[in-house]
Amino acid sequence: MLYKQREKLEKVSTYQQAKTIEQIKQEYKQEKVLKLAGNENTMGVSPLVKEAIKSAENELFLYPDAKCQLLREALSNLYNVQENQLIFGNGSFELITLIGQTFIEEGDVSLIPSPSFGWYKNVTLTSGGTPLFIPLAHHKVALLDIKEAITPRTKVIWLCNPNNPTGTHFSHEELENFLNNIRKDIVVVLDEAYYEYAAGGDYPNSVDIIQKYSNVIILRTFSKVYGLASLRIGYGIGNQEMISMLDKVRIPVNINKLAQVAAYASLQDEEFKRNCLENNAEGLAFYEQQCREEGWEYIPSKTNFITMNVHYDAKKVVEELLKRGISIRPGADFGMDDWIRITIGREAENQFVVRSLKEIIRKFKHNRSVEDASI
Repeated sequence: MLYKQREKLEKVSTYQQAKTIEQIKQEYKQEKVLKLAGNENTMGVSPLVKEAIKSAENELFLYPDAKCQLLREALSNLYNVQENQLIFGNGSFELITLIGQTFIEEGDVSLIPSPSFGWYKNVTLTSGGTPLFIPLAHHKVALLDIKEAITPRTKVIWLCNPNNPTGTHFSHEELENFLNNIRKDIVVVLDEAYYEYAAGGDYPNSVDIIQKYSNVIILRTFSKVYGLASLRIGYGIGNQEMISMLDKVRIPVNINKLAQVAAYASLQDEEFKRNCLENNAEGLAFYEQQCREEGWEYIPSKTNFITMNVHYDAKKVVEELLKRGISIRPGADFGMDDWIRITIGREAENQFVVRSLKEIIRKFKHNRSVEDASI
Protein backbone atom coordinates (compact mmCIF):
# COMPACT_ATOMS: atom_id res chain seq x y z
CA MET A 1 0.00 0.00 0.00
CA LEU A 2 1.63 3.26 -1.15
CA TYR A 3 -0.38 5.55 1.09
CA LYS A 4 -0.61 5.46 4.88
CA GLN A 5 -2.42 7.33 7.59
CA ARG A 6 -0.77 9.94 9.77
CA GLU A 7 1.39 8.34 12.45
CA LYS A 8 -0.65 9.86 15.28
CA LEU A 9 -3.76 8.02 14.04
CA GLU A 10 -2.19 4.66 14.82
CA LYS A 11 -3.13 5.20 18.48
CA VAL A 12 -6.73 6.09 17.67
CA SER A 13 -9.53 3.52 17.85
CA THR A 14 -12.73 3.95 15.86
CA TYR A 15 -15.47 5.33 18.09
CA GLN A 16 -17.86 2.51 19.01
CA GLN A 17 -21.56 3.38 19.11
CA ALA A 18 -24.39 1.25 20.43
CA LYS A 19 -26.00 -1.12 17.95
CA THR A 20 -28.72 0.45 15.82
CA ILE A 21 -32.33 -0.66 16.01
CA GLU A 22 -32.06 -2.24 12.57
CA GLN A 23 -28.92 -4.16 13.55
CA ILE A 24 -30.64 -5.52 16.64
CA LYS A 25 -33.77 -6.49 14.69
CA GLN A 26 -31.71 -8.45 12.17
CA GLU A 27 -29.29 -10.05 14.61
CA TYR A 28 -31.81 -11.02 17.29
CA LYS A 29 -34.84 -11.59 15.05
CA GLN A 30 -36.88 -8.94 16.85
CA GLU A 31 -39.84 -7.17 15.26
CA LYS A 32 -39.74 -4.33 17.78
CA VAL A 33 -36.77 -2.92 19.67
CA LEU A 34 -36.72 -0.59 22.66
CA LYS A 35 -33.47 1.37 22.37
CA LEU A 36 -32.32 2.72 25.72
CA ALA A 37 -28.58 2.66 25.04
CA GLY A 38 -27.95 6.13 23.60
CA ASN A 39 -29.65 8.46 26.10
CA GLU A 40 -32.14 9.65 23.50
CA ASN A 41 -35.53 11.09 24.43
CA THR A 42 -38.11 8.35 23.82
CA MET A 43 -40.87 10.96 24.15
CA GLY A 44 -39.84 12.21 20.71
CA VAL A 45 -40.03 15.87 19.73
CA SER A 46 -42.35 18.81 20.24
CA PRO A 47 -45.30 19.12 17.81
CA LEU A 48 -43.86 22.55 16.99
CA VAL A 49 -40.74 20.86 15.67
CA LYS A 50 -42.75 18.69 13.31
CA GLU A 51 -44.62 21.74 12.02
CA ALA A 52 -41.36 23.66 11.52
CA ILE A 53 -39.79 20.83 9.55
CA LYS A 54 -42.90 20.53 7.38
CA SER A 55 -42.90 24.26 6.67
CA ALA A 56 -39.24 24.16 5.62
CA GLU A 57 -39.62 21.43 3.00
CA ASN A 58 -40.00 23.92 0.12
CA GLU A 59 -36.61 25.49 0.94
CA LEU A 60 -34.49 22.37 0.89
CA PHE A 61 -32.87 23.33 -2.39
CA LEU A 62 -31.31 26.39 -0.72
CA TYR A 63 -28.11 26.42 1.31
CA PRO A 64 -28.90 26.96 5.00
CA ASP A 65 -28.03 30.11 6.91
CA ALA A 66 -24.33 29.73 7.74
CA LYS A 67 -24.71 31.92 10.84
CA CYS A 68 -27.84 30.17 12.20
CA GLN A 69 -29.09 33.70 12.80
CA LEU A 70 -32.63 32.97 14.01
CA LEU A 71 -31.41 30.35 16.47
CA ARG A 72 -28.45 32.54 17.43
CA GLU A 73 -30.78 35.38 18.40
CA ALA A 74 -33.04 33.05 20.38
CA LEU A 75 -30.17 31.59 22.43
CA SER A 76 -28.60 35.02 22.87
CA ASN A 77 -31.84 36.27 24.44
CA LEU A 78 -32.37 33.08 26.45
CA TYR A 79 -28.97 33.18 28.15
CA ASN A 80 -28.37 36.94 27.99
CA VAL A 81 -25.12 36.57 26.06
CA GLN A 82 -23.82 38.35 22.97
CA GLU A 83 -24.56 36.71 19.63
CA ASN A 84 -20.83 36.43 18.89
CA GLN A 85 -20.40 34.37 22.06
CA LEU A 86 -22.19 31.45 20.36
CA ILE A 87 -20.95 28.79 17.98
CA PHE A 88 -22.96 25.95 16.44
CA GLY A 89 -21.83 22.45 15.63
CA ASN A 90 -22.99 19.20 14.09
CA GLY A 91 -23.72 17.89 17.56
CA SER A 92 -21.26 18.09 20.45
CA PHE A 93 -18.93 15.74 18.57
CA GLU A 94 -18.04 18.48 16.08
CA LEU A 95 -17.64 21.14 18.76
CA ILE A 96 -15.30 18.91 20.75
CA THR A 97 -13.34 18.24 17.56
CA LEU A 98 -13.07 21.98 16.85
CA ILE A 99 -11.64 22.57 20.31
CA GLY A 100 -8.98 19.92 19.73
CA GLN A 101 -8.09 21.33 16.31
CA THR A 102 -7.88 24.86 17.68
CA PHE A 103 -6.00 24.44 20.94
CA ILE A 104 -4.16 21.11 21.12
CA GLU A 105 -0.74 20.92 19.52
CA GLU A 106 1.90 18.19 19.30
CA GLY A 107 3.10 17.36 22.79
CA ASP A 108 0.24 19.06 24.64
CA VAL A 109 -1.60 17.15 27.35
CA SER A 110 -5.34 17.10 27.94
CA LEU A 111 -6.79 15.93 31.24
CA ILE A 112 -9.81 13.62 31.02
CA PRO A 113 -11.87 12.23 33.92
CA SER A 114 -12.24 8.46 33.66
CA PRO A 115 -14.67 7.05 32.85
CA SER A 116 -16.21 9.86 30.83
CA PHE A 117 -17.22 10.69 27.25
CA GLY A 118 -14.91 8.78 24.89
CA TRP A 119 -14.57 11.40 22.16
CA TYR A 120 -12.27 13.56 24.32
CA LYS A 121 -9.56 10.93 23.96
CA ASN A 122 -9.95 10.59 20.18
CA VAL A 123 -9.80 14.33 19.62
CA THR A 124 -6.72 14.70 21.81
CA LEU A 125 -4.88 11.95 19.92
CA THR A 126 -5.85 13.12 16.43
CA SER A 127 -4.64 16.60 17.34
CA GLY A 128 -1.24 15.25 18.33
CA GLY A 129 -1.78 15.58 22.06
CA THR A 130 -1.51 13.12 24.93
CA PRO A 131 -4.58 12.21 27.01
CA LEU A 132 -4.03 11.81 30.74
CA PHE A 133 -6.87 10.05 32.53
CA ILE A 134 -7.87 11.06 36.06
CA PRO A 135 -9.99 8.41 37.84
CA LEU A 136 -13.33 9.47 39.26
CA ALA A 137 -13.72 9.67 43.05
CA HIS A 138 -16.87 7.88 44.21
CA HIS A 139 -18.17 8.00 40.62
CA LYS A 140 -17.73 11.78 40.54
CA VAL A 141 -15.32 13.98 38.56
CA ALA A 142 -12.39 14.51 40.93
CA LEU A 143 -11.60 18.22 40.48
CA LEU A 144 -8.94 18.23 43.20
CA ASP A 145 -7.13 15.30 41.60
CA ILE A 146 -7.35 16.99 38.20
CA LYS A 147 -5.81 20.14 39.66
CA GLU A 148 -2.93 18.11 41.09
CA ALA A 149 -2.32 16.48 37.70
CA ILE A 150 -1.74 19.80 35.90
CA THR A 151 1.74 20.31 34.48
CA PRO A 152 3.25 22.99 32.23
CA ARG A 153 2.22 20.81 29.26
CA THR A 154 -1.49 20.78 30.21
CA LYS A 155 -3.50 22.56 27.51
CA VAL A 156 -7.14 21.41 27.78
CA ILE A 157 -9.26 20.00 30.60
CA TRP A 158 -12.46 18.15 29.64
CA LEU A 159 -15.20 18.27 32.27
CA CYS A 160 -18.44 16.45 31.50
CA ASN A 161 -21.01 17.79 33.97
CA PRO A 162 -23.14 15.84 34.73
CA ASN A 163 -20.70 13.11 33.85
CA ASN A 164 -21.47 10.42 31.32
CA PRO A 165 -21.66 7.47 32.17
CA THR A 166 -22.10 8.02 35.92
CA GLY A 167 -24.67 10.85 35.99
CA THR A 168 -22.97 12.67 38.86
CA HIS A 169 -22.25 16.41 38.95
CA PHE A 170 -20.02 18.94 40.67
CA SER A 171 -21.40 22.15 42.14
CA HIS A 172 -20.96 25.82 41.28
CA GLU A 173 -18.81 26.33 44.36
CA GLU A 174 -16.60 23.35 43.52
CA LEU A 175 -16.14 24.61 39.96
CA GLU A 176 -15.23 28.15 41.03
CA ASN A 177 -12.74 26.86 43.59
CA PHE A 178 -11.18 24.75 40.85
CA LEU A 179 -10.98 27.57 38.31
CA ASN A 180 -9.48 29.94 40.87
CA ASN A 181 -6.60 27.53 41.42
CA ILE A 182 -5.51 26.65 37.89
CA ARG A 183 -3.62 28.55 35.18
CA LYS A 184 -5.73 30.86 33.04
CA ASP A 185 -4.12 29.65 29.81
CA ILE A 186 -5.66 26.18 30.17
CA VAL A 187 -8.85 25.74 28.15
CA VAL A 188 -11.57 24.28 30.37
CA VAL A 189 -14.42 22.61 28.51
CA LEU A 190 -17.73 22.30 30.39
CA ASP A 191 -19.59 19.64 28.45
CA GLU A 192 -23.18 20.15 29.59
CA ALA A 193 -25.02 17.77 27.28
CA TYR A 194 -27.43 16.95 30.13
CA TYR A 195 -27.75 20.54 31.36
CA GLU A 196 -31.55 20.72 31.19
CA TYR A 197 -31.92 17.70 33.47
CA ALA A 198 -29.44 19.00 36.03
CA ALA A 199 -30.10 22.76 36.11
CA GLY A 200 -31.03 24.29 39.43
CA GLY A 201 -29.93 23.68 43.00
CA ASP A 202 -26.16 23.68 43.38
CA TYR A 203 -25.53 22.94 39.70
CA PRO A 204 -23.11 25.52 38.22
CA ASN A 205 -24.48 28.68 36.65
CA SER A 206 -21.99 28.23 33.86
CA VAL A 207 -23.13 31.22 31.81
CA ASP A 208 -22.04 33.41 34.73
CA ILE A 209 -18.81 31.40 34.90
CA ILE A 210 -17.79 32.21 31.32
CA GLN A 211 -18.26 35.93 31.93
CA LYS A 212 -15.72 35.69 34.75
CA TYR A 213 -13.30 33.10 33.33
CA SER A 214 -12.25 33.68 29.72
CA ASN A 215 -10.63 30.24 29.41
CA VAL A 216 -13.94 28.37 29.87
CA ILE A 217 -16.32 27.21 27.13
CA ILE A 218 -19.74 25.58 27.59
CA LEU A 219 -21.03 22.87 25.26
CA ARG A 220 -24.75 22.04 25.06
CA THR A 221 -26.92 20.02 22.72
CA PHE A 222 -30.43 19.65 21.30
CA SER A 223 -30.00 15.86 21.21
CA LYS A 224 -31.26 15.08 24.72
CA VAL A 225 -34.30 16.76 26.26
CA TYR A 226 -35.32 18.35 22.93
CA GLY A 227 -35.18 14.99 21.14
CA LEU A 228 -33.27 16.14 18.04
CA ALA A 229 -30.48 13.55 18.14
CA SER A 230 -30.89 12.56 14.48
CA LEU A 231 -30.62 16.16 13.26
CA ARG A 232 -27.22 16.68 14.93
CA ILE A 233 -27.11 20.15 16.38
CA GLY A 234 -25.30 21.51 19.41
CA TYR A 235 -23.83 24.83 20.47
CA GLY A 236 -21.02 26.35 22.46
CA ILE A 237 -20.97 29.49 24.62
CA GLY A 238 -17.73 31.26 25.41
CA ASN A 239 -15.96 34.59 25.25
CA GLN A 240 -15.88 36.31 21.87
CA GLU A 241 -12.17 35.73 21.28
CA MET A 242 -12.38 31.99 21.93
CA ILE A 243 -15.44 31.61 19.69
CA SER A 244 -13.65 33.53 16.93
CA MET A 245 -10.72 31.10 17.13
CA LEU A 246 -13.02 28.08 16.85
CA ASP A 247 -14.78 29.63 13.88
CA LYS A 248 -11.52 29.56 11.92
CA VAL A 249 -11.59 25.75 11.75
CA ARG A 250 -15.35 25.24 11.66
CA ILE A 251 -16.63 23.85 8.37
CA PRO A 252 -18.67 26.58 6.63
CA VAL A 253 -22.43 25.98 6.52
CA ASN A 254 -22.17 23.08 8.96
CA ILE A 255 -25.75 23.12 10.31
CA ASN A 256 -28.48 22.02 7.91
CA LYS A 257 -31.75 23.87 7.44
CA LEU A 258 -33.97 21.29 9.15
CA ALA A 259 -31.75 21.20 12.22
CA GLN A 260 -31.87 24.97 12.51
CA VAL A 261 -35.64 25.32 12.23
CA ALA A 262 -36.22 22.31 14.49
CA ALA A 263 -33.90 23.63 17.20
CA TYR A 264 -35.52 27.06 17.09
CA ALA A 265 -39.02 25.55 17.30
CA SER A 266 -38.02 23.31 20.22
CA LEU A 267 -37.09 26.38 22.26
CA GLN A 268 -40.62 27.73 21.83
CA ASP A 269 -42.34 24.75 23.48
CA GLU A 270 -41.77 24.96 27.21
CA GLU A 271 -44.69 22.63 27.92
CA PHE A 272 -43.11 19.76 25.95
CA LYS A 273 -39.79 20.30 27.69
CA ARG A 274 -41.50 20.39 31.09
CA ASN A 275 -43.35 17.14 30.34
CA CYS A 276 -40.09 15.46 29.32
CA LEU A 277 -38.36 16.57 32.50
CA GLU A 278 -41.28 15.40 34.65
CA ASN A 279 -41.32 12.02 32.90
CA ASN A 280 -37.58 11.72 33.46
CA ALA A 281 -37.80 12.58 37.15
CA GLU A 282 -40.57 10.01 37.65
CA GLY A 283 -38.58 7.41 35.71
CA LEU A 284 -35.45 7.98 37.76
CA ALA A 285 -37.44 7.71 40.99
CA PHE A 286 -38.95 4.42 39.75
CA TYR A 287 -35.56 2.91 38.91
CA GLU A 288 -34.06 4.04 42.21
CA GLN A 289 -36.96 2.47 44.13
CA GLN A 290 -36.57 -0.80 42.22
CA CYS A 291 -32.82 -0.79 42.85
CA ARG A 292 -33.35 -0.36 46.58
CA GLU A 293 -35.93 -3.14 46.68
CA GLU A 294 -33.75 -5.55 44.69
CA GLY A 295 -30.49 -4.63 46.39
CA TRP A 296 -28.91 -3.30 43.21
CA GLU A 297 -26.29 -0.63 43.77
CA TYR A 298 -26.98 2.52 41.73
CA ILE A 299 -25.46 5.95 41.21
CA PRO A 300 -27.86 8.86 41.89
CA SER A 301 -28.18 10.63 38.55
CA LYS A 302 -28.79 14.19 37.36
CA THR A 303 -29.31 13.04 33.77
CA ASN A 304 -31.74 11.03 31.63
CA PHE A 305 -30.00 7.75 32.43
CA ILE A 306 -29.19 5.63 35.44
CA THR A 307 -26.10 3.47 35.98
CA MET A 308 -26.44 0.45 38.25
CA ASN A 309 -24.39 -2.51 39.47
CA VAL A 310 -26.18 -5.81 38.90
CA HIS A 311 -23.26 -7.89 40.30
CA TYR A 312 -23.16 -10.08 37.22
CA ASP A 313 -21.25 -9.81 33.95
CA ALA A 314 -22.90 -6.78 32.37
CA LYS A 315 -22.23 -8.01 28.84
CA LYS A 316 -24.20 -11.18 29.54
CA VAL A 317 -27.04 -9.18 31.10
CA VAL A 318 -27.15 -6.90 28.07
CA GLU A 319 -27.11 -9.90 25.74
CA GLU A 320 -30.14 -11.39 27.51
CA LEU A 321 -31.98 -8.08 27.28
CA LEU A 322 -31.24 -7.87 23.55
CA LYS A 323 -32.94 -11.24 23.14
CA ARG A 324 -36.02 -9.56 24.59
CA GLY A 325 -35.73 -6.58 22.26
CA ILE A 326 -34.23 -4.18 24.81
CA SER A 327 -30.99 -2.32 24.09
CA ILE A 328 -29.01 -0.77 26.96
CA ARG A 329 -25.31 0.01 27.43
CA PRO A 330 -22.94 -2.39 29.19
CA GLY A 331 -20.63 -0.78 31.70
CA ALA A 332 -17.76 -2.78 30.24
CA ASP A 333 -17.66 -0.10 27.53
CA PHE A 334 -16.53 2.28 30.30
CA GLY A 335 -14.39 -0.11 32.35
CA MET A 336 -17.27 -0.89 34.75
CA ASP A 337 -17.72 -4.61 34.11
CA ASP A 338 -20.68 -5.37 36.40
CA TRP A 339 -22.51 -2.12 35.69
CA ILE A 340 -25.19 -1.25 33.15
CA ARG A 341 -26.40 2.15 31.93
CA ILE A 342 -30.09 2.53 31.08
CA THR A 343 -31.72 5.50 29.39
CA ILE A 344 -34.88 6.64 31.16
CA GLY A 345 -37.91 5.95 28.95
CA ARG A 346 -41.65 6.30 29.29
CA GLU A 347 -43.41 4.66 32.24
CA ALA A 348 -44.38 1.47 30.39
CA GLU A 349 -40.89 1.20 28.88
CA ASN A 350 -39.24 1.51 32.28
CA GLN A 351 -41.53 -1.13 33.74
CA PHE A 352 -40.76 -3.50 30.86
CA VAL A 353 -37.01 -3.09 31.39
CA VAL A 354 -37.17 -3.68 35.14
CA ARG A 355 -39.45 -6.68 34.74
CA SER A 356 -37.07 -8.19 32.19
CA LEU A 357 -34.04 -7.37 34.31
CA LYS A 358 -35.54 -9.09 37.35
CA GLU A 359 -36.22 -12.23 35.30
CA ILE A 360 -32.67 -12.29 33.92
CA ILE A 361 -30.97 -11.78 37.27
CA ARG A 362 -33.25 -14.36 38.89
CA LYS A 363 -32.11 -16.80 36.21
CA PHE A 364 -28.45 -15.92 36.77
CA LYS A 365 -28.83 -16.38 40.53
CA HIS A 366 -30.38 -19.80 40.01
CA ASN A 367 -27.60 -20.87 37.66
CA ARG A 368 -24.96 -19.67 40.11
CA SER A 369 -26.62 -21.57 42.96
CA VAL A 370 -26.66 -24.75 40.88
CA GLU A 371 -22.97 -24.28 40.04
CA ASP A 372 -22.07 -23.68 43.70
CA ALA A 373 -24.02 -26.76 44.77
CA SER A 374 -22.15 -28.95 42.31
CA ILE A 375 -18.71 -27.94 43.59
